[in-house]
Amino acid sequence: MTHYILVHGAWEGAWSWNETRPTLEQNGHKVTAVALPGSPENEQSLSQVTMNSYVQTVVDALNQAEGQVKLVGHSLAGAIISQAAEQVPDKIEKLYYVAAFLLENGDSILEAMQRDPDGEFLPELTFAEDQSYATASETTWRSKAFHDVTEKDIQSALSYIKDLPQATEPFVSKVAVTDENFGRLPKVYIRTSLDKMVSPTLQDEMLGNWKVEHIHTLEAGHFPTLSLPKQLAELLL
Repeated sequence: MTHYILVHGAWEGAWSWNETRPTLEQNGHKVTAVALPGSPENEQSLSQVTMNSYVQTVVDALNQAEGQVKLVGHSLAGAIISQAAEQVPDKIEKLYYVAAFLLENGDSILEAMQRDPDGEFLPELTFAEDQSYATASETTWRSKAFHDVTEKDIQSALSYIKDLPQATEPFVSKVAVTDENFGRLPKVYIRTSLDKMVSPTLQDEMLGNWKVEHIHTLEAGHFPTLSLPKQLAELLL
């Protein structure tokens, strides 16, 4: 039995793994879907939603687990699982990046998105006057994120995401990782070839940052957790 710890991305919640986890559990594995601060299952004030609070939440989940785990991060959570692994590398059997930010030390998610020549999501965001949070319209979610997701699953996701403010601090926070801890851990990357949020071009750039054991590609947009959950789970297996 393997213990999978699944970490969601920005605007999301533990709910976003609901269609992926059954396949893992049916194969006899234990699954923990982390609810990050500010998500629907872990409501916090925006000021408490930081990269540090994200990373600490995942480190706590790792420390509570018996033995080593396979740690999976989607999207923004790539930067979270990298830094959690940096802190407790001996708890990690393998790291999985699902259309996720696999950043070099000192890089940030916002900087990576700004240099993505094909990224279509960032320009559509609406930022608060003080830049502390951002929101996206239903039109943006539909056209840039959920363009390959069924209407039923879009409606379900929108019930959580629509009008939800996402703190910007985690996007500007600089990633802190080393070769000695994070760098030595085995890594798997799952590319998404139809992605408009983290484009295949940016994904390929990030694949050059670290040694990656296996690279898989799903013909999916940014949310294979919703569009191809069983295929995604099979790659995690």
